[in-house]
Amino acid sequence: MSEKTPVDFWFDPLCPWAWMTSRWVLEVEKVRDIEVRWHLMSLAVLNEDRLDELEEWYRELLTTKAWGPVRVVIAAQEEHGTEVLGDLYTAIGTRFHNQGMGPEKEAVAAALEEVGLPASLMDHWDDTPYEEQLRVSHKEGIEKVGQEVGTPIIAVPGPGGEQTAFFGPVVTPAPKGEEAARLWDGTLAVASIPGFYEIKRSRTKGPDFSNL
Repeated sequence: MSEKTPVDFWFDPLCPWAWMTSRWVLEVEKVRDIEVRWHLMSLAVLNEDRLDELEEWYRELLTTKAWGPVRVVIAAQEEHGTEVLGDLYTAIGTRFHNQGMGPEKEAVAAALEEVGLPASLMDHWDDTPYEEQLRVSHKEGIEKVGQEVGTPIIAVPGPGGEQTAFFGPVVTPAPKGEEAARLWDGTLAVASIPGFYEIKRSRTKGPDFSNL
């Protein structure tokens, strides 16, 4: 049997669009021979040097809500291994996005309990000794695609053994079944072309979590 193709996925649990893409990738895992490997990135880190350029609502979100969740998640990774990230992200994202709890302490604490991780990880909410590890993980992902994007970032093995990486795709609702497979195949096809950078159209709706 051939080994599954590794798919590296960088996420910030704050982002609803990354959440949509992550649910799509998990659907692809059912219909294509891939294995998702989760990594943490941070919208707060990405934007920390350009806060003055951002809209007020987004600046406030990044400075007041974005740091706590990623601090707790990086602490979980460092103290309990990267294998906890997938289930923890699912538990957090379901509460943040599907259940509308938002990036609050109560949501993250409940997620830790659901996946069997210690409540003491919440001690990292306001400060963590693992910030450097968070920044290293973030840098690893963002350097594959450049600073002008956000989360998620996906990287897969390219035809020559090098990694092919891209931001997105941004999609809603998350495709299921064969539709998910078609989007995956098409995304890999265009991303594999040297010099290909962008396909885009205006968003006409926000994230739709109704089928998650």
